[in-house]
Amino acid sequence: MGAALDAITHNEGASNGAAAERPLGTRFLVFPQPSFIPGYEKPEVVWIGPSAGPILAGPSDSRIYVANPVEAKSPYAAPYIPPYPGLLRPPAEPGPDGHFDHIGPGSPAFLSTHSYACTRRVLDICEGYLGRSIVWFFQPTLERLEIVPRIPHWQNAQSGFGFLELGESEEHGRASCFALNFDAVAHEMGHLILLSELGILEGDGAGSDFFAYHEAIADFISLLGLLSFDTALDRLLRRTGGNLLLHNELDKFAELSDEKQLRLLNNSLRIGDVSQEVHDQSKPFAAGLFDSLVEVYQTLLFERGVSDIDPRRFSDLRQQMAPALMEEALHVSPASYELMHFAAKAALQEARDIIGEALVRSWKYLDRSCPSRWCRWREVAKPSARALLVAL
Repeated sequence: MGAALDAITHNEGASNGAAAERPLGTRFLVFPQPSFIPGYEKPEVVWIGPSAGPILAGPSDSRIYVANPVEAKSPYAAPYIPPYPGLLRPPAEPGPDGHFDHIGPGSPAFLSTHSYACTRRVLDICEGYLGRSIVWFFQPTLERLEIVPRIPHWQNAQSGFGFLELGESEEHGRASCFALNFDAVAHEMGHLILLSELGILEGDGAGSDFFAYHEAIADFISLLGLLSFDTALDRLLRRTGGNLLLHNELDKFAELSDEKQLRLLNNSLRIGDVSQEVHDQSKPFAAGLFDSLVEVYQTLLFERGVSDIDPRRFSDLRQQMAPALMEEALHVSPASYELMHFAAKAALQEARDIIGEALVRSWKYLDRSCPSRWCRWREVAKPSARALLVAL
């Protein structure tokens, strides 16, 4: 145990070359979506920014570390919290250049590097939108978040007081580790970030939308994370010809999409359509956020002369413009789309950041003690971009 912890907390063996490159960040390999999804068979190189500080063996930094148990541990439950007291596997080591992208899917250490990189990337994204560091809600009791990358035969993932631990799915007769599923890690990180920004709810939450809001935001943070990958942006836009509005309007996009985030968020549900279960209740607001993202994207395309449809001419574009007319206006041949691909990609990236920043900066205005404030998005149901920003 002592040797393993020393390896996690001390940087040994890094060359002088690593120090020269460190201001640029640290490289990792990450799958934007599980590798069994067509188009995502190969991981993408991502940079974890220098704000993480030195990333040492583990991987570990001043706020996050990976603890990979030798024996299968039980999931954390009260009153047990990190650090994990058992024996740990050898930590993943950086290469001579200080990076971790030499550790690929065939390596036993890949679960550790992949889960760490996914966790850190989501934290970096949200802190970028906030413009400041996020202080863990479990401080000062615990200084760092512990990632347990694999609990065998546990079909779940959970986050809580100082931990994020990942099991595995056994669907279709095969085991698939949640540590290799960016969506699963990002969703749990969404909960941890919200708890850190909003605090822990006092009482059982009766009469409040706190928990439904948590689920909606965790799902949307996962989508924001997905849209930070070039692989995902290129695949999404080329598959749809840049036409997110039409596919969303006809509810066909979810059927065509292999990306779980998009399947979850693209729906036409309203509050009256869902049950009282928190995951079900979260769907209308999460879908409203997705619609707002698409509307901002479409507005940017119009402003830049890439599209003839101006969403600002309609109070409700979906209801007021017939699908056939919308399809005609937005139809682009594959060859023609290639000429506008990078303009569409830039617009989607900007729309992502506009909605992402508006969302995370709205948290300071939320009052956990006022259920009506939490319920306000119920009145908006699936808001337009304008209604969303007014409501926030």
